[in-house]
Amino acid sequence: MSTKAHKTNTLKSLKLAILTVSSTRSLVDDKSGHWIKKQAGKKHKVVFHDVIPDDKDIIDDTIRTIIYEHTPHAILVSGGTGVSPSDVTIEAIRPMFAKELTAFGPLFAQLSYEEIDSSALLSRATAGVVDQTLVFCIPGSLKACKLACKELIFPELGHLVKHLDEDH
Repeated sequence: MSTKAHKTNTLKSLKLAILTVSSTRSLVDDKSGHWIKKQAGKKHKVVFHDVIPDDKDIIDDTIRTIIYEHTPHAILVSGGTGVSPSDVTIEAIRPMFAKELTAFGPLFAQLSYEEIDSSALLSRATAGVVDQTLVFCIPGSLKACKLACKELIFPELGHLVKHLDEDH
């Protein structure tokens, strides 16, 4: 079966949540989160958008609360994916993954490398499934969010959700 045929009959409108992890930004000045919300809102329903601090317990609690209270198909988490001691998004979320989308990080790194050269090494972008919800962890810069969403996340969301719903 061709990739195009395989992607037919996918949900066209999904429920998405946007979570920004930052100790310096607020919801008002969350450029990346607002861009994601605007782009996602053209096709999907955004059921949650907030900014929380770089804290493992807060990130863990917030992800679980979003899933329980809003039941999104996907959560797009921006920020906290770098290498500084305060960047703890990956450490908070990866242990929750029932399955990890192991190709996401390398694909994002390759696309980043084409744009920003060896600085792509600093990103630890990852994605996986938490309680039947897709969770994408991407860098917080606007340029990185645009790249991840336009090139990887948005084109595959419906297809990924279709596979998650196969047994239900």
